[in-house]
Amino acid sequence: MLQSFSDLNLSENLLKALRDLEIVNPTEIQEQAITNLLSNTKDFVGIAKTGTGKTAAFGLPLLQLVDVSNTNIQAVILAPTRELGQQIFNNLETFAKYIPELSIASVCGGVPVKSQIERLSKPTQIVVATPGRLIDLLNREAIQLSHAEYLVLDEADEMISILKEGLDRIVEALPKKRRTILFSATLPGTIKQLIQNYLSKHVTQVSVDMETTGHKGINHQYVIVEPIEKLNVLMHFLNSKAGQRGIIFCKTKAAVNKLAKNLAINKFSSGALHGSLTQGIRDRIMGQFREGHINILVATDLAARGIDVKDVAYVVNYHLPEFYESYVHRSGRTARAGAEGLALTVIQQEEAFEIPEFEEELGIKFIEYKKPTVQSIEENNAMLWARKIFKTKPNRDLSQEFKTNIKTVFHHLTKEELIEKLIANQMLQSNTVKEDKDDKPKKKKR
Repeated sequence: MLQSFSDLNLSENLLKALRDLEIVNPTEIQEQAITNLLSNTKDFVGIAKTGTGKTAAFGLPLLQLVDVSNTNIQAVILAPTRELGQQIFNNLETFAKYIPELSIASVCGGVPVKSQIERLSKPTQIVVATPGRLIDLLNREAIQLSHAEYLVLDEADEMISILKEGLDRIVEALPKKRRTILFSATLPGTIKQLIQNYLSKHVTQVSVDMETTGHKGINHQYVIVEPIEKLNVLMHFLNSKAGQRGIIFCKTKAAVNKLAKNLAINKFSSGALHGSLTQGIRDRIMGQFREGHINILVATDLAARGIDVKDVAYVVNYHLPEFYESYVHRSGRTARAGAEGLALTVIQQEEAFEIPEFEEELGIKFIEYKKPTVQSIEENNAMLWARKIFKTKPNRDLSQEFKTNIKTVFHHLTKEELIEKLIANQMLQSNTVKEDKDDKPKKKKR
């Protein structure tokens, strides 16, 4: 490993921007990618875990390779979601701080296309785009890619379904003689097929060892629960992480909405993120999460692409992901940039056999998380109940007579006695609700 970015033949303008950011030492993928991209002209494939700095790995060389005197679009960067596209755009703008003549445009979905068409009428050397929006602009003949020398596919394993239909349309707008740069956190068969179809035979491939680097700093754990106790176990875990930032992943948008509603009812500082929300709402929720106004983000896999937030202490898989690469992307939201983090997977007994399969495929080791006792869960729920009461606003519309009558009932109790009776009543009600659920007749299997 080289000691600093100054050893990688980057321009002084780029090094100055990195020094401003207090970024000195490259990660392994950054070192290898920058060295390869600056020293030869071959297509390039980089396989490295989310959070290892892939944007800088391709962004810094691109910023150095483009010709600022040429006002044509010379590089196209594709990202699976607007959030990731905006993150890439922001990072490139920061890296190019001391290259004022370099122009970068973001043309991602979720915002009106008219302003983007107007932006593209001005000189632009680098374009960051989502595939759908780029195809829309090509169909409108609002973007010209015939002079582009570089095509970057970032998080390619997250764009497979999109690229299957749209990559041909994008590639036909590009020159045949170009350099294709692909980055991915995993290398499934579909990515191998994409490499074979769209990259040259002379390609440089770099894989950062996932076992030693990709999962470094992540403590992988799992807990087996009954369906009826799943939410209570989660809330017990979240209470133990109070004040820390975390992301909870669900399989579907409906599951995200349901869980986010439950967390809000129990006064957790949380927000929901999924593809059916308007871009304005998604931006607002992400802004609140980044700025620390909310501590918990409940999200689907695709909606969470591009979440590059420091100090994410934990990730919870509320539903086991269907694909191994999805687990890599999810867990990669924590333990970023050399930090440590926890990835907790909540499963039911019938899913337990999948844990060894994930271990073998990803080269990681899961530790069983100690499930809280029934008493501990009851006490935790009582604490949540107390927190709800504390945060409840007084009802100013109640008559004074009614409030006086209520006070009369309790006037002979001390504060300690009143609290003990309230807690006992709450826990009694909680147990009654549980017994009612347990007593419900179960549907017979057909």
